[in-house]
Amino acid sequence: MTGDQPGAPQTRRGPIGALLDRFGHLIHELSKFATVGGFAFVVDFVLFNLLSSGRDMPPLAAKTISTVIAATVAFLGNRFWTWRHRQRSNPAREYALFFFFNAVGLGIAVASLAVSHYGLGAVWPAVFQTPLADNIASFIVGTGLGTLFRFWSYRRFVFVDAGTPPVPATSHDRESGA
Repeated sequence: MTGDQPGAPQTRRGPIGALLDRFGHLIHELSKFATVGGFAFVVDFVLFNLLSSGRDMPPLAAKTISTVIAATVAFLGNRFWTWRHRQRSNPAREYALFFFFNAVGLGIAVASLAVSHYGLGAVWPAVFQTPLADNIASFIVGTGLGTLFRFWSYRRFVFVDAGTPPVPATSHDRESGA
């Protein structure tokens, strides 16, 4: 006998191993989420440029169409790959919540840009009212914070965990008396 039990979970040694044992599933989900998001970004970028330049569509119409299609691709990727192990609820509910949280994530990016450009830019315009500062505030800070929010909200509200199984009812039918 080696002392190993068949089916016993293997644990890693050391502090890094302990962190991976504890948060490995989260890292795995986050990497899938990032892959889906990157693919959706490429879909959005390509479609926008194809529609606005190749089809001479007005930019706002092209952006609306490309964003809806990219968000749908992201929804499908997250539903059927990132969180495929999660309980499925009403697909229309999931899709509506997904778009709602996408809008909140967009608001976070816009708020980051506004704080930088208008708030900090009022104090130091030579630095914060430049295209570089706007891109950093919007695409790095805003998109970063928005992505963290979307990951948390999709995981918490859209693609919900199945939860714990119900506990069977216990009987409290004790006869009082001595």
